[in-house]
Amino acid sequence: MGQGLWRVARNQQLQQQYSEQCFLPHDRERSRRVPHCQVPSSDINHLLRVRRGKDEQGFIDLERLPPELSITILSYLNATDLCLASCVWQDLGNDEYLWQGLCKSTWGHCSIYNRRLPSGFSYRKLYMELDEGSLTFNANPQEGISYFMSRAILVDHPKEIAKFIFYTRMLNWKMLRIYLDERRDVLDELVKLHNFSNQFLPNALRDFFRHIHAPEERGEYLETLITKFSHRFCACNPTLVQDVGLSPDAVYVLCYSLILLSIDLSSPHVKNKMSKREFIRNTRRAAQNISEDFVGHLYDNIYLIGHVAA
Repeated sequence: MGQGLWRVARNQQLQQQYSEQCFLPHDRERSRRVPHCQVPSSDINHLLRVRRGKDEQGFIDLERLPPELSITILSYLNATDLCLASCVWQDLGNDEYLWQGLCKSTWGHCSIYNRRLPSGFSYRKLYMELDEGSLTFNANPQEGISYFMSRAILVDHPKEIAKFIFYTRMLNWKMLRIYLDERRDVLDELVKLHNFSNQFLPNALRDFFRHIHAPEERGEYLETLITKFSHRFCACNPTLVQDVGLSPDAVYVLCYSLILLSIDLSSPHVKNKMSKREFIRNTRRAAQNISEDFVGHLYDNIYLIGHVAA
């Protein structure tokens, strides 16, 4: 069975010994029926008492535990282990609460979550459809999105698609880049979901590239991403714009400077690394309104933390 389940059960065994009435016997005594314990949910310790003997060690039968405790234990499993657990504890393993949690923790936003669900709706079936749709997307993005729409999981609206992408981590970043390059309306909505308030510029750029991966080569798509990021960063930080003298054009220049500096400092092929003095001088030639101290802090961030688009 899943390692997470057995780890929880083993920890319980090592911490306390359970009563001989609630002991789950080994193969040699499985033919003998053991009566269920009637234990109040507030007194779990009474359930976990004396073990009959070292030769009769076994795991706790989750069906003998209070339902809320059993569900909590199974909530630590992934989908594969939960399917395996349902072979032993069918009712518990098929609990809708568990499958709903798996759906929403893996795909944080779907249009179907906000609709009234029909009778007989199954979150386990929804999980399988979401998994199938994600695999389809990773092979062909357009077909993947069409699959979600055909199952009424997503609404055909740029904002809904952008939210789905933003809160999902199972989509292949290369296929996602292809899709966003084709669907600029979805890209616009995806950029709006980022909140860069009170973030230092390099950290905000890293956060941006974690959701929208930068292309491997410089081109029109990278310029589009940096342009949209620059406007969004300034919109989220009006006070910083006023105090430091930033503008979308200045942020655009600084972003390219940070990317080039990241490559320079992290590449093993560059022997003579750019110094802080050189970076400040080169950057202020293109962004004269930015203070030397601010540009120096940008260099320190890249030097200490690393690449902005890694």
